[in-house]
Amino acid sequence: MIASSKVEGTAVYNRQGEKLGEVYNFMVGKRSGRVAYAVMSFGGFLGIGQKYHAVPWDTLTYDKGKGGYVIDANRDRLMGAPSYGAGEDPFSQPGYGRHVEDYWAAGMI
Repeated sequence: MIASSKVEGTAVYNRQGEKLGEVYNFMVGKRSGRVAYAVMSFGGFLGIGQKYHAVPWDTLTYDKGKGGYVIDANRDRLMGAPSYGAGEDPFSQPGYGRHVEDYWAAGMI
């Protein structure tokens, strides 16, 4: 087990070791209590222009050596993923989770 405060801010790398961003937060199913998505943040400057990308939690693996999570995706794949800006709540929209799942299922793992 790990506290959410320890996960938030953790770096995310691709398999080549390139840092893609960091875990901003994660989404937990209200009924299941399970983590469904890690929300990654990257881009922007001082929070301006920051984009958030949800990735299915099970696409990430923790790498002790890197002290961060690893995903089988390059920067272009991540940039093309469904995203949203600060203050937006796309998960309140029906079907957004399915949209994220469909994106990552196509061409992933």
